[in-house]
Amino acid sequence: MKFNFANNEPRQLRVAKTKRLKSFLSGIANLSPAYFSLVMATGIVSIAAYLYNWIFISKTLFWINLIAYIILCFLFAARLFFYKNEFRSDFLDDRKNMGFLSFTAANCIIGNQFILIAGNYQFATYFFVIGLASWVFLIYPLFAVLIEKRNKPSLKAINGTWHLIIVSTQSLSILSTLLATNFPLLREQAIFFALIMFLCGCMFYIIVITLIMHRLIFFEIYAKELGTPYWINMGADAISVLAGATLILNAEKWPFLVGMIPFIKGFTLFFWAIGTWWIPLMIILGTWRHLIKHISLKYSSQYWGMVFPLGMYTVCTVRLSQAVGLKFLMGIPSVFVIIAIIVWAVVFISMLYTVGCNMLKVATISE
Repeated sequence: MKFNFANNEPRQLRVAKTKRLKSFLSGIANLSPAYFSLVMATGIVSIAAYLYNWIFISKTLFWINLIAYIILCFLFAARLFFYKNEFRSDFLDDRKNMGFLSFTAANCIIGNQFILIAGNYQFATYFFVIGLASWVFLIYPLFAVLIEKRNKPSLKAINGTWHLIIVSTQSLSILSTLLATNFPLLREQAIFFALIMFLCGCMFYIIVITLIMHRLIFFEIYAKELGTPYWINMGADAISVLAGATLILNAEKWPFLVGMIPFIKGFTLFFWAIGTWWIPLMIILGTWRHLIKHISLKYSSQYWGMVFPLGMYTVCTVRLSQAVGLKFLMGIPSVFVIIAIIVWAVVFISMLYTVGCNMLKVATISE
């Protein structure tokens, strides 16, 4: 009996380790394509704190964001290596594929952090290049897939993640404008690129929000479908405001842009008004979803899609106030910055708790 026990123990350990590995990999297999919204949300809340001179909070979130970015890059690389079929399936899924554009936005927001918080234009440039390359290699194939599909997507496939088309585009505009000061020889080209991306992002928003409003009003919507990604209705609008305000604040660097200031100011204020209108509606729908329909508040990666708009609305309102000279607007972000930080903390702690519980389950797996 002693001999058999000793002989069987290694096999049991191997079986347990195999089960642990499979459990860990299954988590990677189900990783949401939009999980880089964690980096987007943490980055913009960090910038919001920086604008209010809460340096400790801002820098802490900056380092947390870099760690989160590295971990997510590793996990997505592992997913591509171990689960190519699932990765490809998500890329072809009309309900999920736009989530991949969160990678572009994440890189650009980290680039913004490096400029504003660390004063490092070199690393910001690296992240801009990665962001631009990923935008080109994602957005055109994604649109090509939609256009060439024989079974066209239904309007029911459209959800808040489609706004990542706008978010990724406008994030490139903002970072390009900020980088222009560090490249005098390419300043005009950088700002022109930023202007073009701003205009494209605005047009994308008008198209996508029209489709989403059509779906919300004319199709039956279940509470479980009306998740936090719909907050990006406001977030995509807010980042368009930030892109416009950033151009206005840097207009003196390019005489051509000075002549366009009245147009950009009007367009930027137009988008801010729409974004502000969305906030009460999303609160009402969220109340209906959770309090009336009793949808659980259990942690999901989708909640980062709510944190990001709160942080972005804070930052864009600060910049809009500075760009158009409306000082009374500053009372709004002074409230939203606190809300954004609190919501970020709640979601982050919930994520750590959920991940910790899952890792504990994996660690205790046995035959």
